[in-house]
Amino acid sequence: MSASEIIEGLSPNEARLMLALHRLNGCAAPEDVFEAGGFSQLVEVMNAASWLQSKGALQIYEVARKVYSLRSTEALEKGLPERRALRLLEAKGGEMDMKDLYSTVTKEEASIALGWLRKKDLATIRKEGGSTTITITNTGQEMLDRKMEDEATLDALSKGDISEDDLDKKTITALKSRQDLVVEKLVVTRTLELTELGREMLEQGIEVREELAQLTPELIQSGKWKDVTIRKYDVRSFAPAIYPGKKHPLTRVADEVRRIFVDMGFQEIDEEYVQPAFWNMDALFTPQDHPARELQDTFYLKRPARIDLEDEDIVGKVCSMHECGGGTGSMGWRYNWCREESERALLRTHTTVNSIRHLWKNPEPPVKVFSLSKVFRKEAIDATHLPEFTQIEGIIMEEGASFDMLCGIIREFYSRMGFKDIRFRPGYFPYTEPSMEIEVRFKGSWMELGGSGIFRPEVTAPFGIKHPVLAWGLGFERLAMLRFDLKDLRDLYISDVDMLRTSPLI
Repeated sequence: MSASEIIEGLSPNEARLMLALHRLNGCAAPEDVFEAGGFSQLVEVMNAASWLQSKGALQIYEVARKVYSLRSTEALEKGLPERRALRLLEAKGGEMDMKDLYSTVTKEEASIALGWLRKKDLATIRKEGGSTTITITNTGQEMLDRKMEDEATLDALSKGDISEDDLDKKTITALKSRQDLVVEKLVVTRTLELTELGREMLEQGIEVREELAQLTPELIQSGKWKDVTIRKYDVRSFAPAIYPGKKHPLTRVADEVRRIFVDMGFQEIDEEYVQPAFWNMDALFTPQDHPARELQDTFYLKRPARIDLEDEDIVGKVCSMHECGGGTGSMGWRYNWCREESERALLRTHTTVNSIRHLWKNPEPPVKVFSLSKVFRKEAIDATHLPEFTQIEGIIMEEGASFDMLCGIIREFYSRMGFKDIRFRPGYFPYTEPSMEIEVRFKGSWMELGGSGIFRPEVTAPFGIKHPVLAWGLGFERLAMLRFDLKDLRDLYISDVDMLRTSPLI
């Protein structure tokens, strides 16, 4: 914008500030402008200055400095603990026992006094037998008649606040390390200075005009709008950003996932976070010596430490499946199954718990369900792992269900989520056979997002299920990371208002 265009759109406060700065030779503190311009509040000066800075008419400079003040006068009145100890040493002839120190300082102050006596080389401390002897040094003798650096600084602070520029850095750092002596605060000094454009505007002439910035219904209805001056509106000027309320990005992705599965004919299910190891591991044909059952991988509970199993018939069939394969033709895991191990209480490590418990209650087809819920694993926190995360789980059980159908369902889900390149590769899981892992192409490389397969007969047979069960478990947070182009999983859960404001709704 040209100088003349900016002048036409100046508010009365902006014009008043420009004229005040001109009288102050083009550079002044806001407080001086406040006095020279006849403003009613200092905030009017800063608001007008912000607008003028956005228009290029002036520049706001800020300098932040640390300023120190005395917290209380007690230390000056009583003297620092080491000063009191030094006076006592003088009275004792330059040497005293540790017990003598308690006559002038408290037990809490004694360790402080000893520490600073040694640190400042005011006295030496030696232990002999069961006693501790304190002896004054040459430096201590010299300091009997003059103030130490920190004492002089405290004296100066008692007269008023002092900027960090006027204090010895080492001395003030030492005082800050001691409790309840000094207070540090940050003071920001601002200066307003006209730019070349601002000076050009003043040369062209600026006057304070009372104008209206907004038409009201009363002005229009009464016809008074004809008699007032309306400020020119500039659509190019700075305007504050307005952010609407919106759901958290993770919530929006979760809603999208749910909508896709519901549209595909699935029903959402969920179970409790706390489960016995039976449903989390044994019912899924995970052997009792599997590494996933170790304390370094799974969160086990102390209260309750165990959970009773509900269905003795199912427990017996699962036990037989582990020991000898039941009637499936499998050899099982060929060990003596331990009921106590299966009753251990834990935080579920996957949402497949939801699926197997649903099949227990609904062994007849058709079954078409999904879950989107929290799971817990003892993971070290880093850019790609958290001990608590969300899993997308789904199963289909119906007559004629096939591996091709499983691939098609997963491909359709990720396609609706916006991924074009999807591939499958062989994988291994204790409770599915065949098994596969799902990958999508992102920024030129393949990223693994989950596992899938068909439940093994050793999983389904104890529940009387006679038809194939297609199952998959997909990573929810990794999906969200791809959607929002994040490299660190933790960014999804930190309290970042800017991320919420700037994240796209679509």
